[in-house]
Amino acid sequence: MPHRPRSLHDVKDPEIPVLSVVELGVIQSVEVTDSGVVIAMTPTFAGCPALDVMRAEIEARVRRMGVEAVEVKVVLSPPWSTDMISETGRARLKEFGLAPPPVHGGLIQLIFAEVVACPYCASVETTVKNTFGPTLCRAIYYCDHCQQPFEQFKAL
Repeated sequence: MPHRPRSLHDVKDPEIPVLSVVELGVIQSVEVTDSGVVIAMTPTFAGCPALDVMRAEIEARVRRMGVEAVEVKVVLSPPWSTDMISETGRARLKEFGLAPPPVHGGLIQLIFAEVVACPYCASVETTVKNTFGPTLCRAIYYCDHCQQPFEQFKAL
């Protein structure tokens, strides 16, 4: 059975540094063999600009544990989904000021009229200001209650 060693929690997402690659859900499996470690990683999307950085940091972290042979395989099937973000990861997104994506179970509807709670005050009196934020996976909202702008991590 594949496992996810605690040490990979030390490797953070370069774009959202409060999330580890484990909390983000991109680590699919870790296999320890007599010859080394093989890690299967699924990027948030195939063209993810942080992919090479995450891959290098994962390899470096495992090597610091004394493992010489480390392979990080990029797998695209099954594709990553925001449903793979752990509950801890969702809480960290909120603490970071990003509204976490809804859990959709595969029924994705990118409807920006849906209610999005403010990560700062939990008010649902929010308005989408731009469906595209600083990255493709985020939208920009404004909270009419606490008057804070915030981003939502889109459901993917």
